[in-house]
Amino acid sequence: MARIYTRTGDKGETGLVGGGRVPKDSLRVEAYGNVDELNSVLGLVRSFLNDTALDMILDGLQQDLFVAGADLASKESHERVPRITKERIAELEGIIDKLQEELPPLKAFILPGGGPTGSILHFSRTVARRAERSIVTLSKAEKVSDLMVPYINRVSDLLFVLARAVNYRERKPEVEWHSST
Repeated sequence: MARIYTRTGDKGETGLVGGGRVPKDSLRVEAYGNVDELNSVLGLVRSFLNDTALDMILDGLQQDLFVAGADLASKESHERVPRITKERIAELEGIIDKLQEELPPLKAFILPGGGPTGSILHFSRTVARRAERSIVTLSKAEKVSDLMVPYINRVSDLLFVLARAVNYRERKPEVEWHSST
């Protein structure tokens, strides 16, 4: 049986896909760590979800996020690493548009919440936004795929719509934000 531990990271460094080592607190590790966290939160969402069609969407996102993490954990020139494509971003936009057709139009900002699954989807959107911020920061210091920021931005949009869709299908009301001024 292979050991899960290698001890190669015991001095605060980790290996990149395709070679090379970086500190575990590097911008690159921060970015793919946030993507990994998002993927884990989506796994949590799926454990609560009782909707096969929406579960398939989340499965696709989890598969994508594994690709995005590998992309961020490698040098862009490493040809064996799969990459997010323009076509996949367009597919996400199509999913968003289709889901929005069943939802009542937004008339105000809504507070994150609803039922347990919708609430965790709203939380996952905030994790996606953090991942996006860390990818933007990384892109200012190192080369990152030109599609990574648009992709993760679309993911957060989709998670917002999925939260609304789950709450709508589960008949959990959305709570509108009311300005106190």
